[in-house]
Amino acid sequence: MSTGNAAPSMTHFERAPSAFESYKEKYRSIRMQRQDGILELHLHTEGGPLQWSLLAHNELESAFLEIGRDRENDVVILTGSGDSFCGPAIEPGRHPNRNIMTPETYDPIFWEGKHLMPNLLAIEAPVIAAINGPAVRHAEIPLVSDIVLASDDTFFQDTAHFPGGMVPGDGMHIVMPLLMGSTRGRYFLLTGQKLTALEAQSMGLVNEVVPKAQLLARAREIAQLLLQQPRLVRRYTRVALTEDLRARLHGLLGYGLALEGLARMKAV
Repeated sequence: MSTGNAAPSMTHFERAPSAFESYKEKYRSIRMQRQDGILELHLHTEGGPLQWSLLAHNELESAFLEIGRDRENDVVILTGSGDSFCGPAIEPGRHPNRNIMTPETYDPIFWEGKHLMPNLLAIEAPVIAAINGPAVRHAEIPLVSDIVLASDDTFFQDTAHFPGGMVPGDGMHIVMPLLMGSTRGRYFLLTGQKLTALEAQSMGLVNEVVPKAQLLARAREIAQLLLQQPRLVRRYTRVALTEDLRARLHGLLGYGLALEGLARMKAV
């Protein structure tokens, strides 16, 4: 006997209203714009190049989570602002925060650090990095993108960890040896080696080196190419290509962060 209440149709997936409006202007370190499913993330500090800070650390962890939950993001372009991707460089042996942490002050950094890279890799849309200049702080973030473009004046260097008096335990210890090869990766982290865009390309870290004025246009061109495939093909390909690195992070990231924090603890 019919109750008069028709069962809801399960023949198609009804999308919830886009969440983009709720987070697009939420973050002080990220300027966002989206058109036709292509989300551009411009990292910055007060409109200029991103100056790495606790604020940026906090915001990137949260933003990557929200971006990954928004299924209307079909392709993501990650770039910087001004003449560099991320800084500032730390003078060797002069890290401003070394050996001043307590467990209580390090705990939020530890928590955010455990989630920042996994949240980025959990975005189920292809990610294109358009590295617009020197990346001397946390170069691992753009380098784990599916497609990596770099301007011709870009160089890569890890100034903030071992050369600056810190353990590179927040993902650099996993990503750089994986991308560069174990021996080259350890050398890069221990010596503060500076790699030009062309050197990075020769090692397989960068796909294309592009004149600076053409960088963003090239990223948008590739994004349009990716959009030619069905959404589920894009999403599931992204999942397939990132799963191995996500598994590596799950086993090693928290341990590395614990070692980094332990080396920064204030002596009692």
